[in-house]
Amino acid sequence: MNIRRIKLNENLSIPVLGFGTWKLTGDECYEAIGFALETGYNHIDTAKAYGNHKEVGKAIKDSGIKREELFITSKLWMSDFRYEDAKKALHNTLEELGLDYLDLYLMHWPDRSISLEETFRALKESQDEGLIKSFGVSNFTIHHLQDALKLGHKFVNNQVEFHPSLNQKDLLEFCQNNEISLTAYSPIGRGKDLELEVIKKLSEKHSRPASQIILNWLISKDIIAIPKASKKEHIEDNFKTLEFSLTPQDIEEIDAIQEFERMVLPDFNDFDY
Repeated sequence: MNIRRIKLNENLSIPVLGFGTWKLTGDECYEAIGFALETGYNHIDTAKAYGNHKEVGKAIKDSGIKREELFITSKLWMSDFRYEDAKKALHNTLEELGLDYLDLYLMHWPDRSISLEETFRALKESQDEGLIKSFGVSNFTIHHLQDALKLGHKFVNNQVEFHPSLNQKDLLEFCQNNEISLTAYSPIGRGKDLELEVIKKLSEKHSRPASQIILNWLISKDIIAIPKASKKEHIEDNFKTLEFSLTPQDIEEIDAIQEFERMVLPDFNDFDY
């Protein structure tokens, strides 16, 4: 099954459905990614902070899939935002993954104590060197994005928590108006959103699992969804999201959900800015 893609720049597009790997480590990570690749996923999302680069890299290598047929995202951790540290961290990431380049490399969280220009300079140089095809950010609010856009560098993605009970409409609109694609992590609200009455009703209407209803809603908005799963049946179920489409009325019903709750709130978050 071909996965629809969203254009990032002149030469690169990202599959609208990917496979998330947060909290997947060791054999469980290796086996889950291997099965995801067999199922048809070609977009894998990882990060230094996840501690699973080696398992991800081994699963990619053992899959036998050509590198150019895959889209691989990783993330730069906050401790490596200074110029020299960022360059070194990327080399370490590529070595652990066993790859020559990344398709997308993201700053994992904003940190206003370090010049954004310094980090972006390292990322842009890495792009010019062919080590990354594109770069972006993660967990940036509109204010963070406004600051980043002033620097004049072309960054193409913002990965944030996004699900029916955290429908960040204003952020999505801002990103789309500024040609920044948006990726949703924790797309089903860590399971909580599966129990929303609207989701359960639409699940029954379409005879589809609740997770597929939510993922379909995200994809309908040109949001890239990266659900994580470790069990084969859940990996397959998520992929089957691509088999159908919600109606405009279905989408409006989910949009009308009146909850707004973050699941991911580390002590160092900067969401009030």
